[in-house]
Amino acid sequence: QCNQDVCLTQLACAALQLLGFLCSVNSKQEESQCKEKHAVLLSPVGKLEISGCEMGLHEIKLPKMMGAGDGSSAMCEVCEGAEEMTEPLKQCTAWLRAYFCEPVRTTSLPVPAFHHPLLRRDSFTKQVLWTLLRYVKFGQAVSYKQLADLAGNSRAARAVGGAMRSNPIPIIIPCHRVICSSGQTGNYGGGNLMKEWLLSHENHCPLLPSLARSSLPASCPGLPSPLWGWKRCFTKTGAH
Repeated sequence: QCNQDVCLTQLACAALQLLGFLCSVNSKQEESQCKEKHAVLLSPVGKLEISGCEMGLHEIKLPKMMGAGDGSSAMCEVCEGAEEMTEPLKQCTAWLRAYFCEPVRTTSLPVPAFHHPLLRRDSFTKQVLWTLLRYVKFGQAVSYKQLADLAGNSRAARAVGGAMRSNPIPIIIPCHRVICSSGQTGNYGGGNLMKEWLLSHENHCPLLPSLARSSLPASCPGLPSPLWGWKRCFTKTGAH
């Protein structure tokens, strides 16, 4: 019986080692197949640099928005890299064009697959970003503490701030909708002016009420607030 138990243990260890080896090989093969392509979109907030491969979107890089008309376009058009765009980059372009020009269409368009390493490994940052994408809709805003609550750790407001800084897919993963409990916008990768522009863009959308419907139950304590009067919404409700 003792020898049999030893053999079973050895077999289990060997199986785990083989599984780890196969996972490592698969990961390396996947990385070798990942051929990154780039494109530049001219948008109302300036030039957006997007990158990705056949498996998904890697990044959206924001410009520093200095003022209205600063290298911007009322539309959202590809100005570089159109000939080499992968399917996820095409989906990203279509989604961003809808966001800026026809926001109601964002509800029916597919969100491109993500292939940034940060969004593929288990971490609190990944959990926060996916929670934000899933629950905080166009025309809504949450405080850092509210988002920490939604992600399952009410004490992690600072970690939420770090997750927002690490967000590789801004606008699509809407870190601009996370604001301070005082109603101030807080920091943003594209600068405060861009964050205020994006919040204002959503606040003034004529179809805001239908777009801002949350998928959360009404009883949820971390329910996102509408953007109407977003500078005052959290101080009025007492949320933090």
